[in-house]
Amino acid sequence: MALYSELPIYKHGCDLLSLALDVQTQMPRIFKRSLGEKIHGLCVEMLEAMAMANASRGDGRVQQLDLLLQHLRATTAMLRVSHDKRLISPKLWGQSVELLDTVGSMAGGWRKQTIATLSAAPAA
Repeated sequence: MALYSELPIYKHGCDLLSLALDVQTQMPRIFKRSLGEKIHGLCVEMLEAMAMANASRGDGRVQQLDLLLQHLRATTAMLRVSHDKRLISPKLWGQSVELLDTVGSMAGGWRKQTIATLSAAPAA
């Protein structure tokens, strides 16, 4: 088992958290505490789910990856609304889409591989 901080998905997650801070800084004051903090919090929870998935085995790992994907979908929706309402720049929106897609595909692949491993393992 590798350290969670060495995983590529974790590094992209850290980039996403950094971007969330930029998003929060760029938002008008009225939205910083509500929408900006929620986006930031979801990114922190995604990083926690990545670390817990790396430390877990079996169904626990799948549950953590499901939680990660759930937070990812919520973050995507909030960033989309932020972009549609012109609360963030198109540049930040584009960067966020790239990072969200990368993290989503890595998490989905990790989940699929874990499920395949579980189904292939003999029952104890």
